[in-house]
Parts: sequence; C-alpha cells; structure tokens
Amino acid sequence: MEGTQLTIEEIIDINPEAMMADGFDEAILGMCIQFGSEPIVAYDYEKCIQILMERDEMDKSDALDFMEFNVIGSYVGLNTPVFIMV
Repeated sequence: MEGTQLTIEEIIDINPEAMMADGFDEAILGMCIQFGSEPIVAYDYEKCIQILMERDEMDKSDALDFMEFNVIGSYVGLNTPVFIMV
C-alpha cells in the first residue's frame, strides 16, 4: 500500500465481497471496520455529491436527491459501502 490511499486492488484483497458504488472511485476514503464484520468501503459523502454535480451536470438539490435515493438507498447487505459526512 502506497501512502494512505487504498487502491481498488487492495480493497478487493482485504474483502473480496466488499461492494463499491459505481462511478465514485475518486471519493473512496478507505475502509471501515466494525466488530464482528468484514471491512467495508467508505466514501466521502460530499465528494460523491461533487462528482454527481460535475460529471452528471446536476444541481446540488438533484445531486442530493439522487444520492439519497439511488446510492444510499441501495442497501445490498452487510458489504454495502458507507458514506461519511465530514
């Protein structure tokens, strides 16, 4: 691992079952560990909003709505990623 940024390959090595949010690789902060669970991918919530606004040309309101309904609302089990607000 180089620096403090995990690569996609390193994430897969740590937990091959970890789910990732399509199109948000630039917003990956790292992985979260909770007692009794495998590590899961952690994203920067605000960076995801910025990606939607820039890449998909959404205004902030549309990006927030899309994020809440289509990304955060897509629970797929224990390996679902988390989104951190800092």
